[in-house]
Amino acid sequence: MNAVARVGPLAGLDLLSTAVVVIDDVHRVAYMNPSAENLFEISQSGLAALTLERLVGENVVLGAANRRARVNHAAYTENELEVSAGKLRLNLACTVCPAELPGGAQAMLLEFRQIDRQLRIEREARLIEQSQAHRELIRNLAHEIKNPLGGIRGAAQLLDRELERPALHEYTQVIIKESDRLQALMDRLLTPHRLPMPGPVNIHEVLERVRSVLHAEFPEIAVRRDYDTSLPMLTGDREQLIQVVLNVVRNAAQALSGASLAHGEIRLRTRIARQVTLARRSYRHAVHIEICDNGPGIPESMRERVFQPLISGREGGSGLGLTIAHNFITQHRGTITFESVPGKTCFTLLLPVPDEVRPEARPTAKEASP
Repeated sequence: MNAVARVGPLAGLDLLSTAVVVIDDVHRVAYMNPSAENLFEISQSGLAALTLERLVGENVVLGAANRRARVNHAAYTENELEVSAGKLRLNLACTVCPAELPGGAQAMLLEFRQIDRQLRIEREARLIEQSQAHRELIRNLAHEIKNPLGGIRGAAQLLDRELERPALHEYTQVIIKESDRLQALMDRLLTPHRLPMPGPVNIHEVLERVRSVLHAEFPEIAVRRDYDTSLPMLTGDREQLIQVVLNVVRNAAQALSGASLAHGEIRLRTRIARQVTLARRSYRHAVHIEICDNGPGIPESMRERVFQPLISGREGGSGLGLTIAHNFITQHRGTITFESVPGKTCFTLLLPVPDEVRPEARPTAKEASP
């Protein structure tokens, strides 16, 4: 079915919340509505000699959609489109439709919709499903190991008492100590399954508690704080949230120490986030926490697996710290994500604020030194 949009006064498109771009028959941009200006970070004054290719780059998928809509005289929608707009990298859905400009000139109307939020929600859902599967696997594995492990330790103790040659006690002590180490590992694997004990939590008290622990363990690492002092109280398990932040911060500190940086630094930042979707539920507000370091970054080969159990990039690491952090945050209906490049790794935690709790109106922040 033919579908040609007749574009009347272009000002009528200014009210649309979706980004609309109109191009002429040689791909020059004839019009962008305010939503498109915001999306592509360009103003009307920059439209002179601007082409579609300069706006979104040489995009093969978009070019094919444009040609198909033009040839068939019909609207065509591409639901997953990655475009490069200058320094921007955008995930978009785009509907391309033949149009007529005032005066009868032929044109194409492109309507862009951001799908980053949709992709993030889908990614979070996959992570939650994977986390649940991992927890069940770990739980079963830990229970299967604990029973024979106790028998091995008990047998080693009995053997130790019967040995007459002192030199042989060294071997039984190795068995006992290694059994204790594995027992501690099994206990840590099972710990995340404790249900949260919710109560009022001040997230800055949590961060300050972790900061004091970090200062004692890694006095050479500077910790910078950038706190929004107007944040509301959370409802959550204080000890679990301390463990979450401690695991992330300790990972960062260990990476900084391993890299032997002259000026290792960790930054703790808090802000309020508005209108967020967490665990497929919408919240008016959420507490946004960033934990950033200037270390070497997470290796590319590990980035898809950092929250999986027993994955560690450090010699001697158990690979459980971030797994436990992810499990605890999931139990709080929040999310934990990260971005990493050499010289900067930043973990972001989002924790929902109950709808009946509203942030104070003071949009102030506190910048503190170590």
